[in-house]
Amino acid sequence: MIRRKNMFAAGLATLVSAAALSVGGMAVPAAAAGGVDCSGRVHGVDPNVGIVGCTNNTGGEIRFRADIVCGLAPDVSGDWVTLRPGAYGESVGSCAWFSSGVGSVGWTIA
Repeated sequence: MIRRKNMFAAGLATLVSAAALSVGGMAVPAAAAGGVDCSGRVHGVDPNVGIVGCTNNTGGEIRFRADIVCGLAPDVSGDWVTLRPGAYGESVGSCAWFSSGVGSVGWTIA
């Protein structure tokens, strides 16, 4: 696990920059650093579904997944998605039926 970015599910976008990426003093591999553009949001019709979309603007393959915080239910993660350079993909996570809805949407890049 290289990078985890959490944000409120207000549809905000962020650009992951190479200068800001480090976890526990470990440097991020160049293939995952700088140029991975991800945004998270709540599904327009189903408030229990969180979606993360990423574009890989690097020169190498990356993997990412959605990290969904669910109110009154266990948090969930979407499937891992592998993106080649220049590709776009989405990872989706669904909170349990008894959840009060998605509280926030984030992602992990590995």
